[in-house]
Amino acid sequence: MQEHNLASFRVLPVVTARDVASTVALSRALLAGGMRAIEITLRTEAALDAIAAVREEVPEMLVAAGTVTNPGELDQVVAAGVTLALSPGATDRLLAAATEAPLQFIPGVASASDVMRAMDHGMAVCKLFPATVVGGASMLKALGGPFPTMKFCPTGGLGADNFRDFLALPNVVCCGGSWMVTADLVDNGRWDDIERLAREAMS
Repeated sequence: MQEHNLASFRVLPVVTARDVASTVALSRALLAGGMRAIEITLRTEAALDAIAAVREEVPEMLVAAGTVTNPGELDQVVAAGVTLALSPGATDRLLAAATEAPLQFIPGVASASDVMRAMDHGMAVCKLFPATVVGGASMLKALGGPFPTMKFCPTGGLGADNFRDFLALPNVVCCGGSWMVTADLVDNGRWDDIERLAREAMS
């Protein structure tokens, strides 16, 4: 299983691919702003094609697959050459498949029981989701007590105004967010604004 230095990514931009061309363009803008990883979610028909295109055309960018919810989707992203995958939650079937897959898998958790299930399958990093809904920074501080070795990538409700509060927590290695790749920015081709927001997030 491949392990990535998630702390070096700082912020993982969560992208819903509308089409291949715009996803490649926004990836270039994010890279220009200093971001070296992108999470492309499997929420649209264009997702797998966009993952392949960004991997080929923006090779300096690590492409992660997001919203992986079952073993079949895990197989698809492995076939696409992805080495990092994330899920909004986790089932025993998905966790078992992930332990056998040649990639790093970050399961979504929303409770102590979820964390324990992930630990049973050897996971060292979990995605707290939806972070601000299930308690945000307070939840992460509480989970740090019983699970001192578990690291988290909180996602859901994070924005330019609060993500640094999460990154300051000792058990947070990186965080996910889409404030620098909103539909308005992407649909209107505001690549300069995307680059600026990425640079601000990385500074």
